[in-house]
Amino acid sequence: MSDFDDILMNGINFGKGGNKNSDSGKVKTKAKKKKYITGAHGSGSAMQKAKYREQRANRHKGK
Repeated sequence: MSDFDDILMNGINFGKGGNKNSDSGKVKTKAKKKKYITGAHGSGSAMQKAKYREQRANRHKGK
């Protein structure tokens, strides 16, 4: 079978051939990792964001 016939029968696939659900358990962004959420990696911005997250989480616990 020639390449032309193969393309006519099967079409052209430009994407990757892998399974799309293979990385479903991975964290895709650094912002969702534990160290960044708690501000433990040393960035001043992340520590301030962690402080605000903690304040928001504790906002209604005293009532």
